[in-house]
Amino acid sequence: MKTAAPPSLPRLLCAALLALAGAACAGTPPAMAPDAAAPDAAALWQQIQAETADAACDGPQHCHSIAIGSKACGGPARYLAWSSKHDDGARLRALAARHAAQSKLEDEQAGLLSNCMAVQAPAPAAAPGAAC
Repeated sequence: MKTAAPPSLPRLLCAALLALAGAACAGTPPAMAPDAAAPDAAALWQQIQAETADAACDGPQHCHSIAIGSKACGGPARYLAWSSKHDDGARLRALAARHAAQSKLEDEQAGLLSNCMAVQAPAPAAAPGAAC
């Protein structure tokens, strides 16, 4: 009886590479893989609250509102007042944009729906709404 010769090293390497390539193709594409380091909407909301904690203002020129979150039908979930007395709001606007995108993503993944009622921005500082 004749025994089979052991496979050569190049054949083993080729087989291993093909197996790895097949496993890589079966996985989630890198562009669609969730970023483990990306904060969730709750963590971003905490950062937004910290960013707006100093609500000091000398007058209506410092009082603003910013859209927060997202609704399934579009638009923000709510508005939040903030003061520009000590900050120009650039970081806050970036956090709010990331929070809205993350909220939308989390809602879509969970299959959540909203009431689709439009949330109105507060009136200018001279009227009721966001005011000093």
